[in-house]
Amino acid sequence: MACCALQTVALLLGGIGMVGTFTVTLMPQWKVSAFTESNIIVFETIWEGLWMVCVNHFKKHQCKFYGSLLALPPALEASRGLMCTACALSVIAFLIAIAGTKCIRCPGSNEQMKNKILLAAGAIFLLTGVIVLIPVSWTAKNIIEDFHNPVIQFGRKRELGPALYLGWITSACLISGGAIFCSFCGSAEKPGRYRDSLPSSRRLNKPEHIRMMPLSVHSYV
Repeated sequence: MACCALQTVALLLGGIGMVGTFTVTLMPQWKVSAFTESNIIVFETIWEGLWMVCVNHFKKHQCKFYGSLLALPPALEASRGLMCTACALSVIAFLIAIAGTKCIRCPGSNEQMKNKILLAAGAIFLLTGVIVLIPVSWTAKNIIEDFHNPVIQFGRKRELGPALYLGWITSACLISGGAIFCSFCGSAEKPGRYRDSLPSSRRLNKPEHIRMMPLSVHSYV
């Protein structure tokens, strides 16, 4: 019962991480326009994501996809590739975790096979969490460096968008779910080894006890 509840928690964390990965990939709020002076009247807000740029101007919302792929910065192309890879891996890990969950009983399945399946799902969840963490942290680092760079014009400075904070939460969910699956599979092997060792010890002790009984009776007579 406890292992089933633990696997349910890990599966829930993995599902949240999977949904969060797709959401972060599609959100345009990776970078938002920065305004550090209070006396400036804000007429528009700019959002920059992996796929489009959005501008809010006088309560009008307009988004435009990036043009040529060859004209994109290398950092943006790398972030796109990593996040798309993370989306695919999160779906694969979630499906594998469902197949290996002990709460779902399938005909012909054994415990050892389910443990191996859960271990594979946990490893993929951990890998996905690391992959999500790389572009999110990399983008945050570039935003902070550009914000404190005096050479960059004030209108081109950006701040951390909500997508980055959601990306860190998503990465934490994926890593936590994967760690629970991996730790559970590691601890599940110990009781099986202990049970397998009991019959052999009993078989060794039993003949010695049988041999000692006739000797003790004979010596008494």
